[in-house]
Amino acid sequence: MGRFLVVVLLCCTVAVSTLRAQTESLNLDGLDESVAVGARIDEAPQAGGLRPPVQEQPVQERAVAVPPPTPPTPAPVAKQGGVSFWYLIQQSGLIGYTIILLSLIAVALIIEYALSIRRSMLMPPGFADEVLKLLVQNQAGVAMQKCKDDPSVLAQILYVGMTQYEFGWESVEKSAEEATAEQASRLYRKVEYLNVIGNIAPMLGLLGTVVGMVMAFQNIADSSGFGRASELAEGIYLALITTIQGLVVAIPCIAAHSFFGNRIASLISETTFVAEQVLQPIKKNLLRKRSSG
Repeated sequence: MGRFLVVVLLCCTVAVSTLRAQTESLNLDGLDESVAVGARIDEAPQAGGLRPPVQEQPVQERAVAVPPPTPPTPAPVAKQGGVSFWYLIQQSGLIGYTIILLSLIAVALIIEYALSIRRSMLMPPGFADEVLKLLVQNQAGVAMQKCKDDPSVLAQILYVGMTQYEFGWESVEKSAEEATAEQASRLYRKVEYLNVIGNIAPMLGLLGTVVGMVMAFQNIADSSGFGRASELAEGIYLALITTIQGLVVAIPCIAAHSFFGNRIASLISETTFVAEQVLQPIKKNLLRKRSSG
């Protein structure tokens, strides 16, 4: 009997060891297997009422399948590191391109006005002295032809005044004043294009903003009202791009219009004074003829 008990104990030990090894190799539920093994050991016939000690089986946690993480949605290239200038230009659409075209026209006009509305262009250096010298020498015909050939504002004012020589000084003075007003009006009309662009650009910007916001809210409506706030915010800030463009164009245009308007007023006032000084010999000659006659 003693040998039999020894053999039974050895068999039980080998069986327990074998079951443990299989459980670890197959990655089974350790808790269920240890309970089953323990139950079988309890049911085995034991001699002398002895029961072999049951070793506690380690509980192995079941591996839970974790779904792979969803890869993040790549952000647009234009938005990495902030919004780029060219990205904003592309998002402005046809209205934005129109505002950009107006800005190019405005730059060309400002350059042209800066070159043409100058003292040297309205009153060429030395021109007034040459005409005055001819009038003092009683060469009114030569002086008139010289003024006719010159396109400057001063020359045109003097020419119109000289054409009224035979009708007296009052006619000369009045004709010179009318010519001055005409030349000033021509220059003011010339720079008025900047004022037009300065008024149209922000209106186009507002139009682009309204159209963009309508499209943004339309996208929200198409999504049955469940659009994200970020989508709405993106649509609104893209719509506001045209307003920024319009203001960026309008502010320099209005400032340039005011600047050139003041310059024209100053130059015309100076030109009027110079023309009066040049025509003084004509005034003296006419008054002398009147007094002698």
